[in-house]
Amino acid sequence: MRSPIGFYAVAALAAAGFLSTSATNAQSPPQQSPPVTTPEATPPANIPDNKLDAVAAAAKRVVAVTDIYEEKMAKAPAGEKEKIVGEANEAITKAVTDQGLSVEEYVSIMKVAQNDPSVRDRLVKRLK
Repeated sequence: MRSPIGFYAVAALAAAGFLSTSATNAQSPPQQSPPVTTPEATPPANIPDNKLDAVAAAAKRVVAVTDIYEEKMAKAPAGEKEKIVGEANEAITKAVTDQGLSVEEYVSIMKVAQNDPSVRDRLVKRLK
Protein backbone atom coordinates (compact mmCIF):
# COMPACT_ATOMS: atom_id res chain seq x y z
CA MET A 1 0.00 0.00 0.00
CA ARG A 2 1.25 3.47 -0.86
CA SER A 3 1.79 5.92 2.00
CA PRO A 4 -0.40 9.05 2.10
CA ILE A 5 2.56 11.02 0.81
CA GLY A 6 3.38 9.17 -2.38
CA PHE A 7 6.05 9.79 -4.99
CA TYR A 8 4.13 12.58 -6.69
CA ALA A 9 3.32 14.28 -3.42
CA VAL A 10 7.04 14.26 -2.65
CA ALA A 11 7.58 16.14 -5.92
CA ALA A 12 5.04 18.72 -4.78
CA LEU A 13 6.67 19.02 -1.40
CA ALA A 14 10.03 19.48 -3.07
CA ALA A 15 8.57 22.35 -5.06
CA ALA A 16 6.95 23.87 -2.00
CA GLY A 17 10.12 23.48 0.02
CA PHE A 18 12.14 24.91 -2.79
CA LEU A 19 9.90 27.96 -3.01
CA SER A 20 10.06 28.67 0.72
CA THR A 21 13.83 28.11 0.78
CA SER A 22 14.24 30.47 -2.15
CA ALA A 23 12.29 33.20 -0.40
CA THR A 24 14.38 32.78 2.76
CA ASN A 25 17.64 32.79 0.81
CA ALA A 26 16.62 35.91 -1.07
CA GLN A 27 16.34 37.79 2.22
CA SER A 28 19.54 36.60 3.88
CA PRO A 29 23.09 37.22 2.69
CA PRO A 30 24.67 34.32 0.84
CA GLN A 31 26.81 32.05 2.92
CA GLN A 32 30.18 30.99 1.62
CA SER A 33 30.71 27.27 1.59
CA PRO A 34 33.84 25.51 0.47
CA PRO A 35 33.72 24.03 -3.01
CA VAL A 36 33.05 20.35 -3.20
CA THR A 37 36.03 18.51 -4.62
CA THR A 38 34.99 14.94 -4.07
CA PRO A 39 34.66 12.58 -7.03
CA GLU A 40 30.88 12.63 -6.49
CA ALA A 41 30.74 16.32 -7.42
CA THR A 42 28.92 16.86 -10.68
CA PRO A 43 29.67 19.55 -13.23
CA PRO A 44 27.19 22.40 -13.53
CA ALA A 45 24.03 21.32 -15.30
CA ASN A 46 23.19 22.79 -18.67
CA ILE A 47 19.42 22.77 -18.45
CA PRO A 48 17.83 24.61 -21.39
CA ASP A 49 15.80 27.72 -20.63
CA ASN A 50 12.63 26.18 -22.05
CA LYS A 51 12.91 23.28 -19.57
CA LEU A 52 13.39 25.70 -16.67
CA ASP A 53 10.38 27.69 -17.87
CA ALA A 54 8.33 24.49 -17.88
CA VAL A 55 9.58 23.43 -14.43
CA ALA A 56 8.79 26.87 -12.98
CA ALA A 57 5.27 26.82 -14.43
CA ALA A 58 4.75 23.26 -13.21
CA ALA A 59 6.12 24.06 -9.74
CA LYS A 60 3.67 26.93 -9.32
CA ARG A 61 0.78 24.66 -10.33
CA VAL A 62 2.04 21.77 -8.18
CA VAL A 63 2.14 24.01 -5.12
CA ALA A 64 -1.40 25.27 -5.83
CA VAL A 65 -2.70 21.71 -6.29
CA THR A 66 -0.92 20.58 -3.12
CA ASP A 67 -2.53 23.39 -1.14
CA ILE A 68 -5.97 22.43 -2.42
CA TYR A 69 -5.55 18.76 -1.59
CA GLU A 70 -3.97 19.38 1.81
CA GLU A 71 -7.11 21.29 2.73
CA LYS A 72 -9.32 18.48 1.38
CA MET A 73 -7.30 15.90 3.35
CA ALA A 74 -7.66 17.89 6.56
CA LYS A 75 -11.45 18.00 6.20
CA ALA A 76 -11.99 14.47 4.86
CA PRO A 77 -13.18 11.53 6.94
CA ALA A 78 -10.60 8.75 7.32
CA GLY A 79 -12.38 6.52 4.81
CA GLU A 80 -11.98 9.04 1.99
CA LYS A 81 -8.33 9.98 2.48
CA GLU A 82 -6.93 7.28 0.19
CA LYS A 83 -9.25 8.40 -2.62
CA ILE A 84 -8.17 12.02 -2.13
CA VAL A 85 -4.48 11.02 -2.24
CA GLY A 86 -5.14 9.30 -5.58
CA GLU A 87 -6.89 12.38 -6.92
CA ALA A 88 -4.04 14.58 -5.68
CA ASN A 89 -1.45 12.38 -7.37
CA GLU A 90 -3.38 12.58 -10.65
CA ALA A 91 -3.74 16.36 -10.39
CA ILE A 92 -0.04 16.80 -9.60
CA THR A 93 0.93 14.55 -12.49
CA LYS A 94 -1.32 16.58 -14.81
CA ALA A 95 0.16 19.86 -13.54
CA VAL A 96 3.61 18.60 -14.53
CA THR A 97 2.74 16.83 -17.78
CA ASP A 98 0.65 19.79 -18.99
CA GLN A 99 3.97 21.66 -19.13
CA GLY A 100 5.48 19.04 -21.44
CA LEU A 101 7.54 17.33 -18.72
CA SER A 102 7.49 13.85 -17.30
CA VAL A 103 7.26 13.63 -13.52
CA GLU A 104 10.73 12.07 -13.48
CA GLU A 105 12.17 14.94 -15.52
CA TYR A 106 10.48 17.49 -13.23
CA VAL A 107 11.85 15.84 -10.07
CA SER A 108 15.29 15.49 -11.63
CA ILE A 109 15.49 19.17 -12.55
CA MET A 110 14.22 20.20 -9.11
CA LYS A 111 16.98 18.09 -7.51
CA VAL A 112 19.59 19.70 -9.75
CA ALA A 113 18.25 23.13 -8.79
CA GLN A 114 18.54 22.27 -5.10
CA ASN A 115 22.19 21.32 -5.53
CA ASP A 116 23.42 23.68 -8.27
CA PRO A 117 23.36 27.39 -7.37
CA SER A 118 23.42 28.57 -10.99
CA VAL A 119 20.42 26.41 -11.92
CA ARG A 120 18.65 27.40 -8.68
CA ASP A 121 19.14 31.10 -9.47
CA ARG A 122 17.83 30.67 -13.01
CA LEU A 123 14.78 28.81 -11.69
CA VAL A 124 14.10 31.29 -8.88
CA LYS A 125 13.96 34.13 -11.41
CA ARG A 126 11.24 32.25 -13.25
CA LEU A 127 9.28 31.59 -10.06
CA LYS A 128 8.88 35.27 -9.21
